Amino acid sequence: MRVTRLDIPEVLMIESDVLADQRGFFSESWNRNSFARSIGEDIDFVQDNHSRSAKNVLRGLHYQLPPQPQGKLVRVVTGSVWDVAVDIRRSSDSYGAWVGVELSADNHRQLWIPPGFAHGFLSLSDPTDVIYKVTEYFLPERDRSIRWDDPDVGIEWPFDGAPILSDKDSNAPYLREAEIFA
Repeated sequence: MRVTRLDIPEVLMIESDVLADQRGFFSESWNRNSFARSIGEDIDFVQDNHSRSAKNVLRGLHYQLPPQPQGKLVRVVTGSVWDVAVDIRRSSDSYGAWVGVELSADNHRQLWIPPGFAHGFLSLSDPTDVIYKVTEYFLPERDRSIRWDDPDVGIEWPFDGAPILSDKDSNAPYLREAEIFA
């Protein structure tokens, strides 16, 4: 397992070995011991989620408030996404900053997004299947979002056409108006 710290060092790109031959490939996508050794802490995941999106679907930017914030380990099993994490910890030096990477079924990358970050992705293909592990159960009363196009955050989304959004994401508040982390 290779771990790359991104411009916001708490957000990690993780690459596992992929053993490929004429039959296909094998990859160990999750190993608790390897993950703990690689990032320096033991993470307890409690739920796996799976979403399917058409091309140009933009999901996010979502997060869950304390006392049950979610960390997420995200990977793509079909297609590709532009995956983004935004630091929403007011006390952080990187508050309001974002990082993004392409995750795809072909590159086998994963993104570790710790609690304290909003997460979103843009589907770059049709269809795209995203699977992600979370560290806390989903709690609708703690679920929040910020606008995907907040000019103060300035995410550079690689659009190929107009984004397809849910009502929730279309009407999300800007970061400066959102209920976020201290």
